[in-house]
Amino acid sequence: MWCQSCREAYEERDAGTCKECYEEASETEEELKREIDDLKSKVAFLRLASPLDDLASTTDLLLHAVLSPSGSNSATCATPAIPAHRAILVSSPLLSSFLLYMLHNISRSPVFKAMLENEMEESRSGIIKIHDVSYYVLRSFVHYLYTAEVLLDEHMACELLILAEKYQVKHLKIFCEKFMTSKVNNDNAIGNYAFAHRHSAKQLLEAALSLIIENMATLTEREEYKELVEKDPRLVVEIYEAYLTRQVNTAAKDSTT
Repeated sequence: MWCQSCREAYEERDAGTCKECYEEASETEEELKREIDDLKSKVAFLRLASPLDDLASTTDLLLHAVLSPSGSNSATCATPAIPAHRAILVSSPLLSSFLLYMLHNISRSPVFKAMLENEMEESRSGIIKIHDVSYYVLRSFVHYLYTAEVLLDEHMACELLILAEKYQVKHLKIFCEKFMTSKVNNDNAIGNYAFAHRHSAKQLLEAALSLIIENMATLTEREEYKELVEKDPRLVVEIYEAYLTRQVNTAAKDSTT
């Protein structure tokens, strides 16, 4: 008998096709199934819009912004809850490779992962309290985890950088730091320098320090500088060390020309 695919002879028990064609067809079928599953995952990701845009969205987590009133040890979360999906915050191993790749590069938080994949209160209750953050900052944070987009001003960039550092969302921290670096000027250089020190923002620190050194005569007269002397004199020492190092290097360069 003859194979219907390659027209080669085959044995009667092979039922319509030879062994080689049957195995090739099986491999092709498996490959097509994988491609279909991958496409379905892509479509599912694109349809997984931010729940902030759809109040009827089915979610399995609620995030609460918890602020402590000034001068009080108590905390309050009277603002509305912000819905979210565990898969977005954690990158579930049940997701496809495409979805895992997207989430890893956009939003994956090792802190949320540890919180939600272990027997912690947040995992059991589906409620996560985010302390010392406003509702609007937390809303922007969650929106970024879904869309990799965020509208920034200097205050929002500062607050989101702190939140991104806390929950180890690296891409958001880098994005906020770049924005803040682009806004460094004489009015905010000292404040940004101190902020960058607290939050390990190297690019912002270098930009602020460079501007401070270039304008030492004027910036050291500002109130922000005097406050820094009182609150964190260690940073003032570092500023002067960097300033003197630049002066020495400049003098050495001039002497060789």
